[in-house]
Parts: sequence; C-alpha cells; structure tokens
Amino acid sequence: MSVKDELLKRSDSKCELCSNTENLQVYSLPPNAKETIDDSILLCGVCMVQIEDPDKTDVNHWRCLNDSMWNENTAVQAVAWRMLSRLKNEGWPQDLLDMMYLDGENLKWAQATGEGIDESEKIIHRDINGVVLQTGDSVVLIKDLKVKGSSMVAKQGTAVRRISLDPDNAEYIEGKVGPTQIVIITKYVKKIG
Repeated sequence: MSVKDELLKRSDSKCELCSNTENLQVYSLPPNAKETIDDSILLCGVCMVQIEDPDKTDVNHWRCLNDSMWNENTAVQAVAWRMLSRLKNEGWPQDLLDMMYLDGENLKWAQATGEGIDESEKIIHRDINGVVLQTGDSVVLIKDLKVKGSSMVAKQGTAVRRISLDPDNAEYIEGKVGPTQIVIITKYVKKIG
C-alpha cells in the first residue's frame, strides 16, 4: 500500500488540517522527510500552497487548527504547531499554542524548521556564493572532501540531493553521498537546480 493510500485511509479521504476533500496530496514534513506514513500528512491544495508560501497565507483559513491540533498523529500536530507559530502575532493562534502540548522530541521536530522564531534569530544556511539553502535543496561539492570516520572521499562535482539543515549551526548541512549520510560544511557546496 502506498503512503498516499495509507494517508487516505487514516484521514478518511480528507485534508488532515482543514477537512477539505479536494485536490489531496501527500506532504512530507521537512527537515529529514523520509516520505513515510509517520512523517507525512494528507493536505488539500489550499493548505499546501499556504504552508509552502507564507506570502499566500489566509489567516482565517487556519482557524481549522482549533480542531486539527488535537489530531492523534504526531505529524499533523507538528504542522499545526508550525502554522500556529507562524501566525501567532494574530492573537488567537497564540491562545491555541498555549493550550497545545507536544512532548520534548515531538516539540523539537515541530520547531526544526524555525517557525515562530523572529527573523533576526533564525539560522540561515548559505552556499559558497551566498545563496540561501533550504531543506530539500540539491547542492554540488566544489572540492574533494574526506569523510571523517571512514576512508571515503566525496569527490568534487558530486551532487547531494534533498539536503537537510542543521538547526543549530549555519555552517552544517546533511545529505547522502552514495549510501552514506554525511555532514557537509556549507562553504564547500554550491546550490544547483
């Protein structure tokens, strides 16, 4: 059974945030989205567009979080927390955040994208040319890199797809080189695509 089929069954064929039944699609939560049932939710097109582009946010649409924040699935709770944090300056989302409880590990997962952090406090990852890197971007190595703890050397020109960002350090990203997940310093990569 595909992830989408499992999510359709879990959600009764409705958006897990607003209960819309049209244009449903799988959304895997960044960072480190593995596209499994545990780190994915089913979203309608309206929710998807607004999550991915904060400039298109319709604040009143998100009043649906009053119900969906209580969903039993951690991934749904994490997205609800992220959207409430993004909108907290509106007043009512802060009230909902104050009622919401996520345990330590799940709260850390919800906070991993930096939602709710003031722009001046956010950690921004940039490649060698100063281009801002986002979770899921693809980069290419600009020099040969010895991988610590192994005899492997990641060669210059190697593409690293679907990177994830270190939430605590702007100089570190993670990605797979071959079968190996490695930490890469941002000054040795250039964004592609």
